[in-house]
Amino acid sequence: MEPLSDQFNEDQLSKDFKAVVADVEALLKATANTGGEKLAVVRAKAEASLGAVKTTMVDTQATVLAKTKEAAKATNDYVQENPWRSIGLAASVGVVIGLLIGRR
Repeated sequence: MEPLSDQFNEDQLSKDFKAVVADVEALLKATANTGGEKLAVVRAKAEASLGAVKTTMVDTQATVLAKTKEAAKATNDYVQENPWRSIGLAASVGVVIGLLIGRR
């Protein structure tokens, strides 16, 4: 299982890909009426690249979803096997959050 920081990087990467895809789609729509053979070739390449990026995004989302489900299952198994430790940990976190809120 990868560290949580790697998952956040994947989330940021997914957001960046979505932004790039939206920009490329807007560019393709804006240049749809513009003529020229070279532009048509570039547009075709961009559309192919866009399709590849969308496929990569879907695969990445599926991977992140699978890792999230795996982490949730591992957490559930741990809590089922160690209920008192889990209660103690939850209470400790609650106390820390309460102290932090109380300092304001």
